[in-house]
Amino acid sequence: MWLCSACEFKFNNTDEKDHRSIAIHRFDRLESRYLTTGDFSALQQMNTDYPIETRTLIENVLNLGDVNESDINSRLLNYFQDALLQDVILAVDSQYVDMSDISKLMYKAFRRLGHAIPSIPIPEIYTQIGAFNQSIVVGDGMIGISLDKYLGNDFGPYAKFYNQQQRATMTRENIVPDCISFYLLSYYPAPMGKNEKETLRLKAVHMGKVMWAANKLTDSHIFQTAYVDRVEQFMKKHKNLPIKQLMELEDGGFMN
Repeated sequence: MWLCSACEFKFNNTDEKDHRSIAIHRFDRLESRYLTTGDFSALQQMNTDYPIETRTLIENVLNLGDVNESDINSRLLNYFQDALLQDVILAVDSQYVDMSDISKLMYKAFRRLGHAIPSIPIPEIYTQIGAFNQSIVVGDGMIGISLDKYLGNDFGPYAKFYNQQQRATMTRENIVPDCISFYLLSYYPAPMGKNEKETLRLKAVHMGKVMWAANKLTDSHIFQTAYVDRVEQFMKKHKNLPIKQLMELEDGGFMN
């Protein structure tokens, strides 16, 4: 038997009028300054003001080595001297001069998440340039947004590496839903099955739940898959089921 909350999706009417925002720390600006000019003061500020972000970028996103290695700064700088990556940095600088719209949407989404699952804290959010690696990184109560993965489906260099379906997800509009979905996944990871086939099925079901929840929390329809549609049909039959309980349902028996 499910314990239901009748007001789960009836978000406050003042939500749309709320213009508050979540601070997004612009680590990418210091990164850009160092990678385009070699400005040592920018590198120093990266290491002093953003030590976790710098370590994550170097060790986990770019996989350049240990952040404490003697030549790691030169390796980072040289890595981005490729002409394509320099163009990417310039595109990020141009397209993301202002992120106030994203900050406001982020506030609304995480406010809703806080109402839906109060035990999940609001994370620290920062931006970076990750050379087409991971779109979103989550860890230590932080979310890192790789702006190089959100330059628009018509950004020329993407065509060399991504198909049309992938490029359609690499837009400014995808940032907030992606942050919510990856953050939810960090608290509700996909289960493992007894074999590869079962694991794939469980993962598909689980991702359908996560994406459906992200759509609701961002008041969007960014994620559109067959499993999202199945969750939508399930939730129409269980209109009062809270997001928290949806996420806690066992994927193995869900929607059989």
